[in-house]
This record gives sequence, structure tokens and C-alpha cells, in this order.
Amino acid sequence: MTICFIGNKFKYEIEAVMKLFLPLITFDFLFDEQPPQDGDICFIERVLGDGSYRLSVQVKMGEKLEEELCKRIGEFYDKADEADLCRMLYRIMQRLTGITPAWGCLTGIRPVKKVNGLLAEGKSKTEIFDILKKEYYVSDQKLELAYQTAIAQTEPLKALDKRSYSLYISIPFCPSRCSYCSFVSHSIESGSAKKLLPDYVKKLCEEIEQTAQIARELDLRLDTIYIGGGTPTALSAEQLEAVMAAVKKNFDISKIREYTVEAGRSDTITEKKLEIIRDFGATRISVNPQTMCDSVLKAIGRRHTAEDVVSAFKSARRLGFDNINMDTIAGLPTDTPEGFRHTVETLCGLDPESITIHTLTVKRSSNLFAEEEKNIDGRISEMVDFGQKRLLDTGYIPYYLYRQKNTAQNLENVGFAKAGYECLYNIYIMEEAQTILAVGAGGSTKLVNTDTGKIVRLFNYKFPYEYISRYDKMIVKKDGIAEFFKNI
Repeated sequence: MTICFIGNKFKYEIEAVMKLFLPLITFDFLFDEQPPQDGDICFIERVLGDGSYRLSVQVKMGEKLEEELCKRIGEFYDKADEADLCRMLYRIMQRLTGITPAWGCLTGIRPVKKVNGLLAEGKSKTEIFDILKKEYYVSDQKLELAYQTAIAQTEPLKALDKRSYSLYISIPFCPSRCSYCSFVSHSIESGSAKKLLPDYVKKLCEEIEQTAQIARELDLRLDTIYIGGGTPTALSAEQLEAVMAAVKKNFDISKIREYTVEAGRSDTITEKKLEIIRDFGATRISVNPQTMCDSVLKAIGRRHTAEDVVSAFKSARRLGFDNINMDTIAGLPTDTPEGFRHTVETLCGLDPESITIHTLTVKRSSNLFAEEEKNIDGRISEMVDFGQKRLLDTGYIPYYLYRQKNTAQNLENVGFAKAGYECLYNIYIMEEAQTILAVGAGGSTKLVNTDTGKIVRLFNYKFPYEYISRYDKMIVKKDGIAEFFKNI
């Protein structure tokens, strides 16, 4: 489909609304150019008139044509005009496709942030629902989910101070690449990745030391730590110990409130690694099956079984871990509603402190992108609805929520936890409420001024070979941390 912009360049939000209805379609974009004569086409127009201007949207799909327009008096107001054009496009696409996205035309990845903002203004639940229905057409079901999540975040968000921060440590390696994955992660089975690992760990420990020094000089207070990936336990026991020893040596972890390690895939979890994680101060781990159906595990390219997941979980319990998260994904290839129910019931039976339900997101860099369109149907929303209801009925509460582009049926990812076991790091990074200092390849430092809301991002190189070879150039970027905090 071709999208033609006339008198405006509102590409980002317009494309996001289109993706709600046509998630796997590729769009061509024209700006004040002659449109093609054939094919599906969408016009997004803002045309100046005599003392007024006109907003209009027209969409032609096959033999169907729909359009809407409205007139404005006065000057252009980009934000308001963009919002109105998005609403017009949403209504048109709703009529053309018969699809009504549960999140309406709310396209951002952080819907709970809008609820938190309205709560901060003193709005009641009824007022919040009315506002978000009117502006974004969000359904009651999703509004209730977002509202419950915001309420669960109230106390953790209150507990923050302006000079606290969290530390993120990136381990972009996995034992093998899952078919749905689009993260920058490298299979440790490849010869090139194996050669990189020793140098990667060495440079990572250097960056940990240098980052700790910067934080001390700025009198910042470490609040939470999160070691993620990839699969951190894809490292050998010795490499994992080196990283965690560097953290313990350079940071005061005696007063932190949370220390998470994504143990991840059960085929990388050993008792030795669990002992290292425990002995070096981690208080929370993830054991992530994604599914408890062996046939689905095989279909996505994993080499462990559901029983291996149970065994890894029980080992963690035996070694004293009392805060364990488990992830699952609705919509994996070959999975069924029955299979997903089995996964959720099995995880509930294991009784972890938190369970995260993701919805399959198919990105262009994943192996599934080209074939996924045929798999997107009502079964996935059935899976998500069952999982969320089952966890709510079991006593878990939603505590963080986010959305991604190209997510099946415009659905969401939700972390559920028992009361008191909400992952603070997940809340803070998703609500952009706290500074995150990131180390490692692909790490994204996010500097947050809680007084003004200003956010500055500093990016490490994505790929491990770049991170290693250009480390000295990359580390200079950390001067931006001191620059940011000098007036706070």
C-alpha cells in the first residue's frame, strides 16, 4: 500500500495506526508527490484554504473507498492535527477491515504511562476511562488491565528519589537462536561467538568498573541490578562468576532492593551457575520456558524439554531462591489454545512468584516474519485472555505492561506477580521513571530527570565485535552521564 502525505509529514503515527489493521504489510511513502494510478492507496491531507484549512483522510483498498474530512480555523497545530488525522484513519480502517483493536488507536508501547499521568493529576477511575475512550477508543477490558497495573505501580514509583539508578548488564549470547527472536543475540555454538566471549567478558568487566566509578563520583545511589540478554547463563560458570564478581567488587550491593539475573533457558542452567548467582548476591531469577509443550519447544528451535524446565525450577528452589519469574509466549508456532492452557496451568502449579505473559511479536529480523501472517487469528487473543484471567484468579496482579510493533492482534505483554514480588526494574524502565545505567553490547543508558521529565539516551555498540574493537571510542560517551547530572 502507498501512503501519500499532502501538506504534512506525520509518517510515524499514521504508519503505527495502519499497522494496527495491516500488521505485516509493507508501505511505500510519498510526500507531496504524484500518487500511483493503481493499487491500494491512502491519502493523508492537510490543505490550507482561505483563513482556514482542511484535514482529510481517504483510503482505497481494492474496490472499497472510505473518506473523512474536517475543517479548521486559524493556524496549523501539529499535535492536534496529527491526533485528529490518526482518529479519522482509525475509523476508516475499522470500517474497511471490520477490525476493532482492543487498544483502539493507542499506538504507544507504554499505555500505563498515560494512566499514571492522569492519576497524578488527581483523576478518578471513571474520569480516566472516559478520557482514554474518547481520545483513543480503548476498550473497557484493556482500560481495566492498564488501571490495575498503574495501581500496582503506585508504591514502587513513590519510593524513588532523583539520584537513584538501576544497573543493566547485557549478555547478548544464547545457546541457539529461537525462531521468533529478533534481539541482537549470538549463538554460542558458532565459532565466531565462542572466540568473542573471553574478550567480551573482559571488556564488560572493565565497563562495569568504569561505570561504578562514574556513579560514585556523582554520588548516585544504586537501587536495582538486572543482568539480561540474550541468556546470561549461556556464559560458562567461570565467565558468569567473573561478571558477577566485578559487580560485587565495584558496587555496594548491600543496600540495593533487587538483583535479578535472567537464568533463562533451562538448557543453560546448572547447579554450579545457580550457586554463583546466589552467592554473589542476586535475589531474583527468571527461568523462562516460553511453553511447556515439547512439540512447541522443538518447533521454535529449543533443545530442552518441559521436564528440563521443571527440573531447573526445582533446583533453584532447593538452592534457596524464593523470588522466581517464569515467562511464556502466546501464539508460538504450532501452539494451540489447549497447549497454551497446559503451559499456564503447569506454571501455576509450580507456583513461581511472578509469571509474564508475552504475545508473539514477529519482527523483520526473525525467521518467522515471512510466514507468520497465516498464523495470526483469534486463537492468540483466546490464549492471552485465558492466561490473564487464570493468573488474576490465582492471586497474581498485573504490575507492568508494554506493547510492541508487529504484535499479534495488537495485544500486549504483561508481567503478573504475587503482592510484594513486583520486579522494580521492570516497572522503572517501562515507566521511564528512573535512570538506567547500561553496560555491555546493545546496552542503552537512559538518563532521567525526574523533576523535568527530560530523558537522554546513550547507546553502546549493538554487536559484540563492535563493542570489543571500538570499546575505547564507546566509553567516551559516558561523559554524558556527568554532564546530565551536574545540575540535578
